[in-house]
Amino acid sequence: MSSPPTAPPSPPRTAQDAEPPAGGRTPVRRVLAFLRNTWRGLTSMRTALVLLFLLALASLPGALLPQRSLNQQLVDQYFADYPTLAPWLDRVGAFDVFATPWFAAIYLLLMISLCGCLLPRSLEGVRNARSVPVATPRNLARLPHHASATLDEDADAVMDRVRSRLRVGSRFGWRGAESTHEQGVRSLSAEKGYLRETGNLVFHISLVGLLVGIAVGKLVGYEGQVVVLANGSQFCNASILGYDSFRPGLQVDGTDLQPFCVRINGFTASYLPNGQPDTYRADIGYQDTEQVESGDADTWSPFELAVNHPLRLDGSRVYLTDHGYAPRFTVTWPDGEQRTGEIQWQPVDRTTLLSQGATKFERPGIADDAQRQKSSLAITGLFAPTSSGGDVVTSTYPEMRNPEVAIDVLRGDLGLDDGRGQSIYSVDQAQVDSGALVRVARANLVPGESTTLDDGTVIRFDDVTQYVVLQVSHDPGQTSVLVFAILILLGLGMSLSIKRRRFWVRVTPAGDGRTLVELGGLARTDQAGYGEEFDRLRADLLERPDAPGPDSATPEKDG
Repeated sequence: MSSPPTAPPSPPRTAQDAEPPAGGRTPVRRVLAFLRNTWRGLTSMRTALVLLFLLALASLPGALLPQRSLNQQLVDQYFADYPTLAPWLDRVGAFDVFATPWFAAIYLLLMISLCGCLLPRSLEGVRNARSVPVATPRNLARLPHHASATLDEDADAVMDRVRSRLRVGSRFGWRGAESTHEQGVRSLSAEKGYLRETGNLVFHISLVGLLVGIAVGKLVGYEGQVVVLANGSQFCNASILGYDSFRPGLQVDGTDLQPFCVRINGFTASYLPNGQPDTYRADIGYQDTEQVESGDADTWSPFELAVNHPLRLDGSRVYLTDHGYAPRFTVTWPDGEQRTGEIQWQPVDRTTLLSQGATKFERPGIADDAQRQKSSLAITGLFAPTSSGGDVVTSTYPEMRNPEVAIDVLRGDLGLDDGRGQSIYSVDQAQVDSGALVRVARANLVPGESTTLDDGTVIRFDDVTQYVVLQVSHDPGQTSVLVFAILILLGLGMSLSIKRRRFWVRVTPAGDGRTLVELGGLARTDQAGYGEEFDRLRADLLERPDAPGPDSATPEKDG
């Protein structure tokens, strides 16, 4: 028995003969399809709205919790009040929300989503604005709004009246297109409300512009605070060294600030009977960039600086934010050397402006560093603009009616040479605890009174000078933010108030000079109101006042 013939061996398979991957797509196509679908999902309006909601939600911690960029002291106080919760919040950046990577990621995705969905919508809006209205439907009776009647007019007269009523072609009329069909049938397609989509695009484009303007301000803007005595003292915006606190933008290093100067000639404040401030006003003079660069130091432009009435110059705004008091002391050493110190003290009670501070002195004429450090003085204590009197000094009113200070005089090493920063409102408590700084006197003084130390040094309380707190804000994006904010309101108003609707007219000659007129209407939005407008059009076009009788016009209307 012979064996069955065997089939010849098949040739080796090449790459072209290989079976296609599952689904008939190569890995490259699958990757491209994934990227395309991801892009479509990211640039959809639904995703943009979700990201906008997430951005608002992510901003809540920045509004409810203290932020390091605004007030480090409040953050430290929060850690002291909530020692268990605060470290956990700090790990997710709750105290520096607007600088966290997750907030920047939401912001960036929102910008990409808005730009990605606005570009095709803008192109589509341009195409729709240039296109003609859609052709008249075959059966107008199926539309939500329709009517018909037979009029004793020829087709030309009816069409003339339709064009006149709709004001086709005028700036504020309907945009229409006429068509002629078989057997003398003529139709007109009209549409109105194209500005609704324009308003929608203006709203979303302005939203992108608003976000860009805010981002530009954060990048190249800056904000700083400075305390200036209201006795003719000056502040110049030359470098960050002139500020008491300075918050630069990400692209600002403080070396290229636009120079301008402000001189505080005087300050007045008025208060309500309960101590609440009523008005703050500072009499100032200023020099803009041109005056500073020209070297004209004698010419000052007057200006009255008040709360919510900033000085605007060279793209910057100077605000009056606060004020306080700076006691002036004169120290006379036994050898006759004198030094006068005048520095701001910090309010501890905003209602009565009871203030605390430290005015520090180094004894002049001593070359030996060790001896000079041991003989330094610090005048610390409380200042009351309207003292209650008695041994314990407190303030009863924020206006300076009965000024008095309760001071402790400390002598020794102030720790000013150790290279560490030190608050101007207090002495280094470590120096006191170590005994390097010792209290040598305590007294309550009114202006003109003095106290004498054990070595014969005399400390006199001379007077009090008011100071103001200025805030300088430089934000190049503020104008664009204002413009885009107005455009947002304008676009939103247009998209909410304008109704997009369509209207069709078909006229068919019925013989004997009569014409069958059919009307149809369709609202492109869900807003109410088109029914009433369609009724008015139907009444004007089908129910003519000069009609001979009800038999000549039999309108039919539905909806």
